[in-house]
Amino acid sequence: MTKEYTRAYWESLLAELTPEGRHFIDGVHRAAASGATFTRIRPMDGKPGAKLARGDATDVDNAVAAARSAFDSGVWRKKEPLEKKKIMLKWADLIRQHGEELALLETLDVGKPIMASLNVDVRLAADGIQYYGEMIDKLYDEIAPTGPSARALVRKVPLGVIGAITPWNYPLIIDAWKLGPALAAGNSVVLKPAEQSSLSAIRLAELALEAGLPAGVFNVVTGYGEEAGKPLALHMDVDMIAFTGSTEVGKLIMGYAAQSNVKRVALELGGKSPLVVFEDGDLDAAASAVAWGCFYNSGETCHASTRLIVQRSIQETLIEKIEAVTRREITLGHPLDPSAQIGALIEEDHMNKVLSMIGTGEKEGGRRAFGAERVMGETGGHYVSPGVFIDVTNDMTLARQEIFGPVLAAIPFDTEEEALRIANDTIYGLAGAVFTRDMDRAHRFSEAIHAGTVWINTYDMSNFATPFGGFKQSGFGRDRSVHAIDKYCDYKTIWQQFG
Repeated sequence: MTKEYTRAYWESLLAELTPEGRHFIDGVHRAAASGATFTRIRPMDGKPGAKLARGDATDVDNAVAAARSAFDSGVWRKKEPLEKKKIMLKWADLIRQHGEELALLETLDVGKPIMASLNVDVRLAADGIQYYGEMIDKLYDEIAPTGPSARALVRKVPLGVIGAITPWNYPLIIDAWKLGPALAAGNSVVLKPAEQSSLSAIRLAELALEAGLPAGVFNVVTGYGEEAGKPLALHMDVDMIAFTGSTEVGKLIMGYAAQSNVKRVALELGGKSPLVVFEDGDLDAAASAVAWGCFYNSGETCHASTRLIVQRSIQETLIEKIEAVTRREITLGHPLDPSAQIGALIEEDHMNKVLSMIGTGEKEGGRRAFGAERVMGETGGHYVSPGVFIDVTNDMTLARQEIFGPVLAAIPFDTEEEALRIANDTIYGLAGAVFTRDMDRAHRFSEAIHAGTVWINTYDMSNFATPFGGFKQSGFGRDRSVHAIDKYCDYKTIWQQFG
């Protein structure tokens, strides 16, 4: 029987909620060594939210020491694969059992609709931990070909201590993308969540300990990037940084790795994904894909389809269909309202940045078709309505820079060659799509778009079996799929000679 949710129900849970805001290090909560804290402002209404530990290099040192001790002791990496699997699966079950609490923490932090937090983010986080838990006892070493007088064992071994730095747009999901494969490989982890979205990470760590993950294997340090993230990336006893965030910060992470111990780096960075629609495409399907692909999560999605590259002959018709889908299906509302499909932007500064880019788009000659303006200001929250600019050229700011807001730039084209040139004329390469009934063209285009994921006649469809990551300045290394485990391992050859 499906549970009936109401805004009053979520508000009653919120009244009883007392979020934990301290670090989680070596299996216990700890205040910042300095005693410093910071207060999170709620995106939904601008009111003060949870108080969190403001971590610095000392807290990072403590967390890394706990992770290193756990790794060296073998308390996790040497555990029987079946036992590790059972712990991961129990952890996934606990995430599901505490789904409402985790969803509420996520919505409080980032302003996304509560039902999206519950039905998408919590569900996919649990599924991710389960996916990698189930994989643990199915990872094989290899025997290399040799002559009869030797045997060469090729082993995948964990790297050691992984520093994971994750963003605020999908905290639970992306935390699971890092934690699942890193732990399945046998590593210990220090997670530094974005300062805007730490509450669900702390709760994940508590549930992991409850499931049986040994203390010190998974640690959480909260705080600002410059004060806690940078020391983690520079730390001489961290073997790898797995980072999801902006391209600008990703470049800094690479520099920190070089300045310290040449640690491994995996980066999933920004995007400016092209969605190309030809005049022979299914325009109703394309309109739905464009609207949801760009506006879902208030546009705060790294692979959002923010560049609509549309054949000139159908631009007007397609924009009308996109507006109809948006007004009919993509309801903007208070995040605790179960009917809301999109909610608040993450914080006031980010909202102002989005509004500034909208203003720049108008100054540069883009023409607003609908939306793209601040709304619900009376709530005290940070809301911008979904909107579309048309007659954009690919040299405009709206087409070049990652907006991270619900704003679509429609760029017309006349020929297939022009469409492909526009699609690839970007520093990013995270995702893309093509809509056409000509399957020769569809496959020709999907091969030619320089991106880690390309969809044909759909958008944003995936599962844990498919790797996710980018080309060009969208980063390198892959999340999801069995291939994600590879980056948290190294290959070790053990050669035995006979006679």
